[in-house]
Amino acid sequence: MIIYNITTKIEHSVAISWLHWLKEEYIPAMLETGCFTHAIILHLAEADDEEGLTYAVQYHAENNDRYNFYVENFDDAMREKAIKKWGNKFISFRTMMRLVN
Repeated sequence: MIIYNITTKIEHSVAISWLHWLKEEYIPAMLETGCFTHAIILHLAEADDEEGLTYAVQYHAENNDRYNFYVENFDDAMREKAIKKWGNKFISFRTMMRLVN
């Protein structure tokens, strides 16, 4: 199993709207690609929240092929969707992880 993790720090001024958008629009669009089986939203409880709240969303893919298909066909458009909606009110970084056990 592959976990595609997107960690995002979102400004306080838009955090509630962003979380609603994430749940209602962004995650469903990610799942509609057919590359991921499900997603989990996590709040980083020990992060410095002074400049904004930090969340991690973990998208689960069954294998490398599904993850690579996402990267090759959808990743750029999904990043652009977030930038168009939220501009400079967030910063994200991405990590690909493999389940060990």
